[in-house]
Amino acid sequence: MENPPSETESKQIQLNGEKKPKGGIITMPFIIANEAFEKVASYGLLPNMIMYLIRDYRFGVAKGTNVLFMWSAATNFTPLLGAFLSDSYLGRFLTIAIASLSSFSGMVLLWLTAMLPQVKPSPCDPTAAGNHCGSATASQLALLYSAFALISIGSGGIRPCSLAFGADQLDNKENPKNERVLESFFGWYYASSAVAVLIAFTAIVYIQEHLGWKIGFGVPAVLMLIAALLFVLAFPLYVRRNVTKSLFTGLAQVVVAAYVNRKLSLPNQHDSSITYYHMKDSELKAPSHKLRFLNKACLISNREEEIGSDGFALNPWRLCTTDKVEELKALIKVIPIWSTGIMMSINTSQSSFQLLQATSMDRRLSRHASSFQVPAGSFGMFTIIALAMWVVLYDRAVIPLVSKIRGRPFRLSVKLRMGLGLFMSFLAMAISAMVETLRRKKALSQGYANNANAIVDISAMWLVPQYVLHGLAEALTAIGQTEFFYTEFPKSMSSIAASLFGLGMAVASLLASVILNAVNELTSRNGEYSWVSDNINKGHYNYYYWLLAIMSFINVIYYVICSWSYGPLVDQVRNGRVNGVREEEELLDIVGKGFEKEDLRHVVKTN
Repeated sequence: MENPPSETESKQIQLNGEKKPKGGIITMPFIIANEAFEKVASYGLLPNMIMYLIRDYRFGVAKGTNVLFMWSAATNFTPLLGAFLSDSYLGRFLTIAIASLSSFSGMVLLWLTAMLPQVKPSPCDPTAAGNHCGSATASQLALLYSAFALISIGSGGIRPCSLAFGADQLDNKENPKNERVLESFFGWYYASSAVAVLIAFTAIVYIQEHLGWKIGFGVPAVLMLIAALLFVLAFPLYVRRNVTKSLFTGLAQVVVAAYVNRKLSLPNQHDSSITYYHMKDSELKAPSHKLRFLNKACLISNREEEIGSDGFALNPWRLCTTDKVEELKALIKVIPIWSTGIMMSINTSQSSFQLLQATSMDRRLSRHASSFQVPAGSFGMFTIIALAMWVVLYDRAVIPLVSKIRGRPFRLSVKLRMGLGLFMSFLAMAISAMVETLRRKKALSQGYANNANAIVDISAMWLVPQYVLHGLAEALTAIGQTEFFYTEFPKSMSSIAASLFGLGMAVASLLASVILNAVNELTSRNGEYSWVSDNINKGHYNYYYWLLAIMSFINVIYYVICSWSYGPLVDQVRNGRVNGVREEEELLDIVGKGFEKEDLRHVVKTN
């Protein structure tokens, strides 16, 4: 985390009143443009990448999907590293600048793989015996993977820092409209990000399909160059905060201190306030009784040797504050609920298979009225549209309408929203399996068993419902989890709250790869076609989807258990409504049950 500027720094920023103060609204176009162009460039590469790997590098479906899973895992994990480096060593400006250069370099390398024939496998020779097609060499794969790695490093530096860096430019405590200014910035920031992703899924994908990979990879590289130049050119205008110790370091110190002091005995409860190390202004004089083994990290064994004359611990790796101990406990406590979102991310990461499905289906908007075909890689826009529509409708229509009908404020609790999102994810996979069963049956009946490239006489619009459900699942669970982390964690842990969902996506990509490899290995034994065969008509993608649907349903049950065992939320305790009363009331209102509140409270108390 970075400290706000001191009074001296603020005076220096003013430059004796002769120049305009740094920061402010003038910096917003440069920061938002950098983030938007980066998203257009990076997201525009993803939808069709499986087709590039299959056609130009001659990867099998399983191998190509595994490569994309690894790339996605790296892209979602590097923001944690980027946030750590930014907070502790480099600062946000330098981190974003270096990351922008890295992304641009990676996109140039990827563009070169399309431009230079010698850096990828040579075309198949139809005159050769057996129509042999060569595979990629080690050096060719190294160039391709280096491009992916550089793009992931770039994303890891830009995405965790861009929003916070923009807020640094506008955050002025002396401005009475400060909160409104920040709220407006956040709104424009996320709006620009959503528009950028939509452009990536439509315009960039369209260019790749109709103008080829050379232009399709060249355009994102040019956009990334523009993003980097715009950001760096505004260097003199930016407010730049000083770096300080990262929160990750503080949490690591708790673990080390607890281990070092593992042989110490914990005091009685009435003696705890004088035997635990805490700051003078801290409300936590003693740690909680949950996960008591961590309490030894803040246990004072020898005050003269461990605490200096200024009241600070001489060695924070041997003695930590009670606040730091409770921060780590809060992180450990949310891990079970955090883990329930991994299955949803596994489901949404199956875009490669959905792309192959769309490619084999009739993608015309209308069979009679239009010849325009929706690009196979653009179907992901239905997920983004569904997500955005739910956020707008829920905030601007559902909440005001239901509140007016009930005569009191209404909102779906964060636990309920997360659960509904996980159930939507299960429905999405079940519908995916049903649609693929129908598509495969049509393909076989039309004689395309051996022709994976044939266009089956079935509309690709059948795929839209599953994309919409994935969007609703993300709107409910992804946003719900982020809100859950922010409300349950102390304010000092907001950076971790923002990173946890991305970490879950990284873990999901790794687990998705493990599941795919296991399915491919187990179902291809004894000469059988794998469920995830390169030939979509001979494989059984529907069985693979059913497997994920079953796992998703089990995950819903797992979530219910985790939600129940977690206990009341911070807001519920603050409002005096604990043990799930709010969830019960909302559920009863939604399904129209006629229980009275007093009866409900009686039931809750007796349980």
